[in-house]
Amino acid sequence: MLAGTDLIADINLCQPGRGRMALWWLGQHSYVVKIADTILYIDVFFTPLPGRLVPPLIPAELATNADFICGTHDHADHIDRPAWPIVAKASPQAKFVVPRAFVQDLTEEFHLPGQRFLGVDDGLSVQAGRVKITGVPAAHEFLAIDPKTGGNLFLGFVFEADGLCFYHAGDTCMYEGMQAKLRRWQFDLMLLPINGRDAKRLSSGCIGNLTFQEAADLAGSLRPKLVLPAHYDMFAMNSANPQDFLDYYRVKYPSLRADICEYGQRMIWP
Repeated sequence: MLAGTDLIADINLCQPGRGRMALWWLGQHSYVVKIADTILYIDVFFTPLPGRLVPPLIPAELATNADFICGTHDHADHIDRPAWPIVAKASPQAKFVVPRAFVQDLTEEFHLPGQRFLGVDDGLSVQAGRVKITGVPAAHEFLAIDPKTGGNLFLGFVFEADGLCFYHAGDTCMYEGMQAKLRRWQFDLMLLPINGRDAKRLSSGCIGNLTFQEAADLAGSLRPKLVLPAHYDMFAMNSANPQDFLDYYRVKYPSLRADICEYGQRMIWP
């Protein structure tokens, strides 16, 4: 496992090649992806909050190589508000991609120029360089609309670049019409939460996600070239066993491929 400056060096030195992407899993739903010479930090959880089972692999001040910092929704392990101003300084070239409902609030809180924020929403895309990013609604227990802006509060992101397409689901459960929205793309890769949900967690304010079976069936219906489970490891009360996902997926969809990431280890796909 690489971490700190060693991990940053590995990201910087990696050259995935045309039509390929490299990714590094940092735990929870946090990824660094390098595609088309562009470095994406997606839902990276930098802050060493109490109760974390996986320490931050990249301290915010070392994130000097980001082209985009992407946050799918405004929870601490996805839009890391204490860390983002530090990352903004460490990577002055980086732009922040968030649900459009949060653009004004984050711009004012961080005292950053408005042009550093790109807002996406359901079907609303941003194009920056060779990367196109499109929002897809996510149901973190429920679909939620901001009454002020009319924008979705929870999103997944679809990334398209260099002939590749991948989906980071953010935090979501299934909802009516979800598969129909996603069928417009053919995914090379899907990154899906599998920690599930129950009454005990919800009553304590821990909002739920897909179960491992639901995540497997969503992927099975869309037939990506690869699916990776996530969001199962960071907090003891909100964990799941990724092997359960893998076993179920391989039995039910034997012609499709799934894998489990290792912390801070480079994966090249395809």
